[in-house]
Amino acid sequence: MRELLPFDLKTLEIFLAVCEAGAMAGAARRLGLTQPAVSQAVAELEGRMGVALFDRSVRPLGLTAAGGVLRQKASALLSEARQIVPALKETEHGRLPLMRAGLVDSLSRALAAPLAGRLASVAEEVSILSGLTAAHASALLSRQLDLLVGVDELVDIEGLERFPLLTEPYVLLLPAGARAPGRVEDLAGLAARLPLVRFSARSKTGIEVERHLRRLKLDLPRRMEFDTPYGVAATVAAGEGFAVTTPLCIFEAGVDLAHLACRPLPGPAFARSLTLIGRRQELGRLPREVAAFCRRTLEDDVLPAMRGALPWLGAGLAVAG
Repeated sequence: MRELLPFDLKTLEIFLAVCEAGAMAGAARRLGLTQPAVSQAVAELEGRMGVALFDRSVRPLGLTAAGGVLRQKASALLSEARQIVPALKETEHGRLPLMRAGLVDSLSRALAAPLAGRLASVAEEVSILSGLTAAHASALLSRQLDLLVGVDELVDIEGLERFPLLTEPYVLLLPAGARAPGRVEDLAGLAARLPLVRFSARSKTGIEVERHLRRLKLDLPRRMEFDTPYGVAATVAAGEGFAVTTPLCIFEAGVDLAHLACRPLPGPAFARSLTLIGRRQELGRLPREVAAFCRRTLEDDVLPAMRGALPWLGAGLAVAG
């Protein structure tokens, strides 16, 4: 059986009024209540919480440590509650008050501005947060984000809907002029000449690359790793190593391709999928429509240049049908 909350919004409003007035009588006058009613509400709140909220030995009333925590949380909660009615009224005009989307780093250059513009057409306020997919996944589940655009994640979590955007292969990124290995066995020799520049294990890409190397039975020395595509590509361009990355990560880095060589990764096929994820039945058709918009943007504005620079990618780089 679900446990009932030990407070309601009205009681929290009374509690905050006492905090601001420093006395039960002052809070009663401010709220248009009697002093006994305010005192009783506070006493019942303390009883249900099981802690003292006010230090009654001082004047004006002081807060206990527990009271200080409740004041902070209650202020935020009431502020959110007061936004509910205005938000509901906004929906009558077909607009949402706020849309928050998490965008994986490797899509920031490609999608941040277009996605913000698309969401601004349906929401009064838009927030686009770039970063690692894992952090965005946690924020989506805790309702700090409404949509996640990134590496396919949360596949075992119920109550979500996902819309595939694009599949792209992992590739080798080398300094210009470096000889590319043709076989898996040659990767160890390459690593002896040039260290592997890794994506951080905090990133989904870094985790997937490490798993693939283990499948290939390759134990390559660790030297440098980065959270961002730019850090990886810029280090390779400087001649400090080679990387296993993706076309979109290279595009995101924005590093001059004259300093880089991109070649197929030898061995079995190895690719990643990018997906838009939202909570099921909360935003109607909007997630589906935003996913279609992202696919069109990638197909029309991003992939042509990548295919022109790397024609050997072929069907390996493809927008979801």
